[in-house]
Amino acid sequence: MRGEFMDFLKEYGVIGLAIAVIIGGKAGDLIKAVVDGILMPFINPILASAGGDWQTSTLDVGPFHFAVGSVLGALFNFLAVAFLVFWFSKKVLKEEKVSKK
Repeated sequence: MRGEFMDFLKEYGVIGLAIAVIIGGKAGDLIKAVVDGILMPFINPILASAGGDWQTSTLDVGPFHFAVGSVLGALFNFLAVAFLVFWFSKKVLKEEKVSKK
């Protein structure tokens, strides 16, 4: 049973996947800190009204309240992570052009 379990882990790359999930989670935390601490202070004066916080800024259209700050922060986080994954993949795979396999 133990040998079969070890074969399963090796064959399906479960250990590598677990490591990737852990590193990916920490990379996401790092990107969030960079976006919140470095990028958003430049955008905060545009979004926030009367000295408010960008994360809580909203756009009020009639009875609707759109959470523009949190959506914009999540968008920047996503774009930063997507770019870093693209860049890292390109460097690791050493390909000149990204193409579908």
